[in-house]
Amino acid sequence: MMRRRGPGLARTVARTAVIAGTASAVSGRVHHNQQQKYAAQEQEQYDQQVQAEQAAAYQQQQAAPPPAAAAEPDYMAELEKLGQLKNQGIITEEEFQAKKKQILGI
Repeated sequence: MMRRRGPGLARTVARTAVIAGTASAVSGRVHHNQQQKYAAQEQEQYDQQVQAEQAAAYQQQQAAPPPAAAAEPDYMAELEKLGQLKNQGIITEEEFQAKKKQILGI
C-alpha cells in the first residue's frame, strides 16, 4: 500500500478556494468602506462649498446699497418756469392755471 505524502489535490484546491474567497470578501469589504469614506469626504467638501457660497451671497446682499428712491418731480421748478412763461407773455393766464392744476394734481 502506498502512503499519502501530502494533503492531496482536492484538499489543496479546497483550501485555496477558501483562502481566495476570504480574501475576496475582505477586499470587497475594504473597498466598500473606502467608497463610503470617500463619499462622506466629498459630501463634506460639497456642503462646505455650498455654505461658503451662501455666506458670500448673504454678505454681498448686505453690502449692496438700498435701491435709490424714485426721484420726485420738482414741482416748484416747473411752476417757476410756468410763471416765467406767463410773465413773458408766452402763455396766457388760463393756460398757466390749467398747467398748474395738472402739475399739482388738482
